[in-house]
Amino acid sequence: MAQIPLSLTINDERFERDSIDGGMWLNDFLREEVNLTGTKFCCGIAVCRVCTVAVARVPGAHLEPVRSCTTDLHEVNGKIITTVEGLAKRGQLHPLQQAFLENFSFQCGYSAPGFLMAAYCLLDRLERSPIPEVALDAAIQEAVGKHICRCTGYVRYHRAIRQVALETPGLVT
Repeated sequence: MAQIPLSLTINDERFERDSIDGGMWLNDFLREEVNLTGTKFCCGIAVCRVCTVAVARVPGAHLEPVRSCTTDLHEVNGKIITTVEGLAKRGQLHPLQQAFLENFSFQCGYSAPGFLMAAYCLLDRLERSPIPEVALDAAIQEAVGKHICRCTGYVRYHRAIRQVALETPGLVT
């Protein structure tokens, strides 16, 4: 693919390049160019969802889970990206990270960043459009149900996400 000028925000930090291969995978850019290695690479065909990051078109826009292993840089040019490294603020873990620890969700930890970022997008969606508690399990399943965990920690991931959603005022009615 052609060289493009790149301008995007990653974890509240602006990144600009005068010229970069627009066909470079976002995952490669994050890991090799920006040294953010929390976003993992696994299947390389966007099936396992280990490489999920959160992307917003503009400040304040809905967060969308994006699989970085098959997303070209030109597709995220000008957008706002949050990776697992961007969840903690001022040395304080994000409630999802804390709940994952409390529920022993990490196990090997390889797929955890993808689950965290999909859950982070779910919380953003629930903040904008709360749902009844009876619909929460289905919403969690929709958000992370297609993610693959080699250690089969699905129940623990689900429990941690549910805990945070229920403990966060205004997400569940």
